[in-house]
Amino acid sequence: MGPMRASRRFVLSLEDEGSLKSTARVQTELYGSLALTGLGHGTDRAILLGLSGEEPSTIDPETIESKLQQIRNSGQLSLAGKKIIPFHEATDLLFHRDQMRPPDAQTQHPNGVRFTAFGTDGSVLQCETFFSIGGGFIVSDAEGANRASVMTTAPLPHPFKSAADLLQMAADHRLTIWDLLLENESVSRSPSEVRNGILHIWKVMQGCIDRGMNTEGILPGGLNVRRRAPRLAARLREKGSADPLAPLDWVTVYAMAVNEENAAGGRVVTAPTNGAAGVVPAVARYYRDFVPGADDEGILRYFLTSAAIGILYKENASISGAEVGCQGEVGVACSMAAGGLMAAMNGTNGQIEHAAEIGMEHNLGMTCDPIGGLVQIPCIERNAMGAVKAVHACRIAQNELESHKVSLDQVIKTMYLTGLDMQSRYKETSLAGLALNIIEC
Repeated sequence: MGPMRASRRFVLSLEDEGSLKSTARVQTELYGSLALTGLGHGTDRAILLGLSGEEPSTIDPETIESKLQQIRNSGQLSLAGKKIIPFHEATDLLFHRDQMRPPDAQTQHPNGVRFTAFGTDGSVLQCETFFSIGGGFIVSDAEGANRASVMTTAPLPHPFKSAADLLQMAADHRLTIWDLLLENESVSRSPSEVRNGILHIWKVMQGCIDRGMNTEGILPGGLNVRRRAPRLAARLREKGSADPLAPLDWVTVYAMAVNEENAAGGRVVTAPTNGAAGVVPAVARYYRDFVPGADDEGILRYFLTSAAIGILYKENASISGAEVGCQGEVGVACSMAAGGLMAAMNGTNGQIEHAAEIGMEHNLGMTCDPIGGLVQIPCIERNAMGAVKAVHACRIAQNELESHKVSLDQVIKTMYLTGLDMQSRYKETSLAGLALNIIEC
């Protein structure tokens, strides 16, 4: 998602600067994690679609294969759908697997991509470097020193930088966390628009779960991984609800369904990343299907609270597997879902903070080591485990009567420092861990 947005932003900037008509060639260079796992993550596809002017939230997934085939078969690329140029993949789309960062870049992030537009005489018309910093967020190298530039700068009624701030502000104004965030979100749109937007996201997530549970086949990429969600769902329906742990089995199916859709290139909701997209919808579906009294108001509480927790990680740590490992992806998703579920069940602000803390505490140190660079093994099962952990974290916090020793702020800081200490081989490079020790066949 990040590379698609970056390539689209670059080509639109060519148009804004008046250079599009003069552009005869565009070269894309990928570095670090984007180079090492780019083919497995579909980064090459995203770049071509982005340069063509496509946007992740609006492109029809059913048209992706035909669009890519047209580009590769014709050897031509239509920049933003307006200027046709030659495209030679071997020279115009380069994976620098031996370089972690673009030369001379100021931003210290291992997810870099550089675009260069050339004129008919070979002169450089425009060159720009971007970094994909997780969750579909991108920054240019010029913006990289201040990542807050990707967030809103509108004044908020309840600004917060930490969980302690959030809890104190909510207490001072006698607000729940979800009401506080609703007031913040309502700065740029009406409360009804916020609610409708959340319910739309929920509808897309449910559609993704349903597609994943009803689509058979082998996932692309060469590992020959079979989609398991449809078979597991069928078995659960046959068994019925006699098993007291059946709800957790369904959580597993929901999460796997979403991540099998992600691995197949279908539409998912980034929550907080595509690689961790199964956890939040799976736990929301668990709430809807298995918690007595579940309703849309609970879903709204769930997503608003999950978003508040996600903001804390985005502002104070990272949600990029290339920067901090999978603890920043599935770990953050687990933390968001645990706190969100507690809110959906009308838990107190303190219980929400505790659930979110537990969700991350037991994901600390988790590496990102996808086999073959594909978001399949261990990513699909890892989302299922993260979703189940989130439910359990909520239950622990719900039943705990005493204050807890570790705060959410402390565990967020610990996660970030742990990620910085982690060797780069274990951070979305497919150079170590399962990716190194499992034979691809």
